[in-house]
Amino acid sequence: MKTKLMQSHLAPLVAILVNVLLAYTVYFIARVAYLLENWSYLSSAVTWPALQGALVFDTAAILVTNIPYFVLMLLPVHRKECSGWHQLCRTLFVAVNTLALALNLADAAYFPYTMRRTTTTVFSEFEHESNLGGIFLTEFVNHWYFVVLAILVAVALWFLYRSPQLNWRRLSWWRYDLTALLSILAITPFVVAGIRGGFATAVRPITISNANQYVDNPTTAALVLNTPFALYRTIGKDVFVVPEYFDTEEAMATVFSPIHHAPDSLPTFTPKNVVVIIIESFGREYIGALNRDLEGGRYQGYTPFVDSLIARSTTFTHTYCNGRKSIDGMPSILSSIPMFVEPFFLTPASMNQVTGLAGLLAKKGYQTAFFHGAQRGSMGFMAFARATGFQQYYGREDYEDDSRFGGEADFDGLWAIWDEPFLQYYAAKMSEMREPFMTSVFTASSHHPYQLPRQYVDVFKEESLPIHKCIRYTDHALGRFFERASREPWFKNTIFVLTSDHTNQSDHAFYQTDIGGFCSPIIIYEPQSDRQPEVQDKIAQQIDIMPTVLGMLGYDEPYLAFGIDVLNMPADSTWAVNYLSGIYQYVKHGHVLQFDGEHTKAVYSLQDSLMQHNLAGRFARQEEMEREVKAIVQQYMMRMTEDRLLPDKAEASTENSKK
Repeated sequence: MKTKLMQSHLAPLVAILVNVLLAYTVYFIARVAYLLENWSYLSSAVTWPALQGALVFDTAAILVTNIPYFVLMLLPVHRKECSGWHQLCRTLFVAVNTLALALNLADAAYFPYTMRRTTTTVFSEFEHESNLGGIFLTEFVNHWYFVVLAILVAVALWFLYRSPQLNWRRLSWWRYDLTALLSILAITPFVVAGIRGGFATAVRPITISNANQYVDNPTTAALVLNTPFALYRTIGKDVFVVPEYFDTEEAMATVFSPIHHAPDSLPTFTPKNVVVIIIESFGREYIGALNRDLEGGRYQGYTPFVDSLIARSTTFTHTYCNGRKSIDGMPSILSSIPMFVEPFFLTPASMNQVTGLAGLLAKKGYQTAFFHGAQRGSMGFMAFARATGFQQYYGREDYEDDSRFGGEADFDGLWAIWDEPFLQYYAAKMSEMREPFMTSVFTASSHHPYQLPRQYVDVFKEESLPIHKCIRYTDHALGRFFERASREPWFKNTIFVLTSDHTNQSDHAFYQTDIGGFCSPIIIYEPQSDRQPEVQDKIAQQIDIMPTVLGMLGYDEPYLAFGIDVLNMPADSTWAVNYLSGIYQYVKHGHVLQFDGEHTKAVYSLQDSLMQHNLAGRFARQEEMEREVKAIVQQYMMRMTEDRLLPDKAEASTENSKK
């Protein structure tokens, strides 16, 4: 029967159906590999609804990516039924679906760093990197089993592929062409419905956020999705769409406004130096002083110097980053702009007028500089720094040109100058600056592929996670930086802020949850201050850093910041927000609310560390929190699309009722 079908006028359509089943098998293999590679994050999503959802998204991806193949197979031209044509079809089919497999497997390795499927902004994120070849080669070696799997599947696809067994010379051309045309007409509605996600006329084409309807939390939505879908669905799409939660801007501003004015009680502006240290992947999990309850109180962490610094600093009980990538952290920390949907500086809104801590303080006579030990242009940091008011930028090339330091020998061979020498350079350059100054440095060594300088390989040994030895090295480098800085005349007149760009590898379940994956430290250290060191029982986030520092300085001009001055805010009014796979997470009143843009999906107590008990519909302040997160989101989207990231004249002259 099968042979007869493959020799009939329906043979091309039958071959397509058989080969599409092969494509489904490829996507199934890719998903199993994705799951096994990230089992600790995704195992809870192995449910029947999630499998149903995966089928929906795989169908869409398979149909979209194989449209050229379908067209070649069903072209109503009977002369194409020859071996040469079908070798072309076979090659196209195998190439497209092997590429889909490779994308999924590569994303499986990338997932722990982003906690979501990769979208098209990844190309903008890394477009200026010259070290991608080395990174990919390292990943090929580290994940050799994915390479072997991809090769085996590609070979299997080639041999299992089915071609029609037809000879155009023996065909009735009009019957063949008519059958091919009718086949196209017959399958078109199914292809359209498969791409849209259903047949119903009310169904909108599915997007990445639709994956959340099949799982209980946004992290596990990655298992439902596939990477080809995430990539093609974000090509040329409007990133920011303004919702209509509030009818008027005035009504929205009564709930939340990002425009800040100096309160009447603010002290006179005090021009202290400001130093913001952004530490690569330095998640809260690694810091012993912030995790006294872990492992029954026996947890020591990997940061002895930072532990000692915390004893002299101000920090908070709940501290979060606003994104999962380095390019998310920069705008959040230095401009108080969170990451919603996609990284701000990778969207068209990056052309908006924008400022930040450097730009605001430059207006007060500060000298400003940004430091990053990678080559100029890496990660788009130089463009961001200049756009937001940094007057100087110092990168790898500048370090290597400074004869006081080790030059090219201090390059790690892949990313940047090692942290220890570059932080020494950072301290030296600040000593050459005129006070007051505002600077920021972005470290690099606690980063994949988790290597150490040769002289420290036997000092910081391998531990339970590859990153742990690098965290110890960076902590050591920070200790040496503060040792040097403490001898400089500008040291005592400086506010230091330490945070991380995002979190990284984890071996504790609490830090693998939807909200736990955003736990970054925020440490404020003033060598000379009347403020007593303490851990304040408050919620803080990266976007609070800019308004908090400005509050400490007594900044007296209006500015825009999506965060708050957390030091001068009552504990019950502090909050945090972040975005993960179509879900906004809003933390306040000891709870985290998960909002999908239309409805609250879940509410969890922060005491429920593993997020196991959904309180949606049973939490008294749910409606209040939902209204607040709606105002935050609408303000953000409106200002992004209208180029309003600076206070206009009316806003600058009007005191906000709520910040």
